Amino acid sequence: MRTDDFDFDLPEHLIAQHPPAQRGGSRLLRVGAAGLEDRLFADLPQFLRSGDLLVLNDTRVLKARLFGQKATGGQVEVMVERVLGAHEVLAKVRASKTPKTGSTFLVADAVTVEVLGREGEFFHLRFAGEAPVEEILERYGKLPLPPYITHAAGEEDDERYQTVFAREQGAVAAPTAGLHFDEAMLDSLRAKGVNIAYVTLHVGAGTFQPVRAEDVADHVMHSERYTVPQATVDAINQAKASGGRVVSVGTTSLRALESAAMSGELQAGSGETRIFITPGYRFKVIDVLLTNFHLPRSTLLMLVCAFGGMERLLQAYQHAVQQEYRFFSYGDAMLIERES
Repeated sequence: MRTDDFDFDLPEHLIAQHPPAQRGGSRLLRVGAAGLEDRLFADLPQFLRSGDLLVLNDTRVLKARLFGQKATGGQVEVMVERVLGAHEVLAKVRASKTPKTGSTFLVADAVTVEVLGREGEFFHLRFAGEAPVEEILERYGKLPLPPYITHAAGEEDDERYQTVFAREQGAVAAPTAGLHFDEAMLDSLRAKGVNIAYVTLHVGAGTFQPVRAEDVADHVMHSERYTVPQATVDAINQAKASGGRVVSVGTTSLRALESAAMSGELQAGSGETRIFITPGYRFKVIDVLLTNFHLPRSTLLMLVCAFGGMERLLQAYQHAVQQEYRFFSYGDAMLIERES
């Protein structure tokens, strides 16, 4: 397959710059056996049934963007990709000159940061002092909004670029399908008999990168950390045994579960995943996918095409553009029933 096969024209005005006025106020495009159906996210309970299992990603987005300056006065921007321990991170660093190993700079006029080395495109950094990294980020950092959102993160984003069920610190991008849910929707689904389980996948900045290789098979996938609890494995097994469906909220939940089932059997545990799902992949766990609309030429567009059928999904995207659905992180949602 060629990367060009997953390209489409997207008018810039369809890229959502802000969330809807209220959580759950989005539109919903249902992609099912009967074709395409234009609905509202508020209609979601109509499409789920008692015994289904909704799987949510409970990762929490770090305030991963820091600003500082070198001793020479030059400006530095740090984008944390991963917390390695109490005082160390992997991060991208933007500066007028590439920082050298052993050099230091100051962030937020408060914390000294030392460059320990380089790991590919990332710098290995150590934060001085007794405060742990996550405390420093919470105090001085800014939320790392996606590159296609043009405004700086503000108070609205501090609330709305986190899911209401976020609890495990570690992501640098939100699991955006989860942003649609408020507590009232979750309560409504529980009342209908839909069960809820959780996984954790700490979304990395690589999720926004387009595939630059001409041949899809030549793309090198970024790595992300995930955890699938035993309670979630048990809930999935129980749902399937009773005829219920496993409904993944977002591609991140899907990637965590499919990674945990690489052996052919779903297993609890934690690990790193570079799973790259493209058309032809045989899904082992997920039956229904709730997701947002993804970037052209992206690994996530390839994933949803694998799940729902390439021709069907690309037609759905064409329909979404024509009907002016809102795209990307703060945009509208799509409910895909797996192509058998």
